[in-house]
Amino acid sequence: MSTTMSDEVLDSEAGSFPNERRKRNIPVATDRRAKNAAEKRRTSERRRLIDPTTCERDYNDEETDFMKAMDRYKRENRRPFPTWSEVLEVMRSLGYRRVAEPTDLPGNGPKKTVPVPAAVPAEAVA
Repeated sequence: MSTTMSDEVLDSEAGSFPNERRKRNIPVATDRRAKNAAEKRRTSERRRLIDPTTCERDYNDEETDFMKAMDRYKRENRRPFPTWSEVLEVMRSLGYRRVAEPTDLPGNGPKKTVPVPAAVPAEAVA
C-alpha cells in the first residue's frame, strides 16, 4: 500500500517528515553589511524619488518642468524606459514646437571632419 504526503506523520523528534534528509537545524551566519546597509537606507533622510545623477546642479524652470513631466508620464504609463517617440510626445504636450532652423548639437562644439587621403596607385608604392 503506497503512502501519500498526507498519510505521513511528522517525526516528533526532528520536527519533520521521516524521509527528510535534513536531520539537524544548523544556524546560518548573517551578513552584518547587509543589515547595516538596510538600517542606513531606512534611517536616511535622502529623498528617495530623486535620481541621484540629477542632483549635480540647479535646474531652470523649463528643465524642472520637463523632468517632472517625464516622471509623471513614466509612472502613469508604467514605462520606466520610454522610447524617443514617447519623449517627443511629452515635449509636444508641454507645448514645444519646432519654430526655427536646426542648429549644431550642444556639447563639445561642432565636430570637425577629418579629410580622407586619396587612394595611392599600386605602382607608386612599389
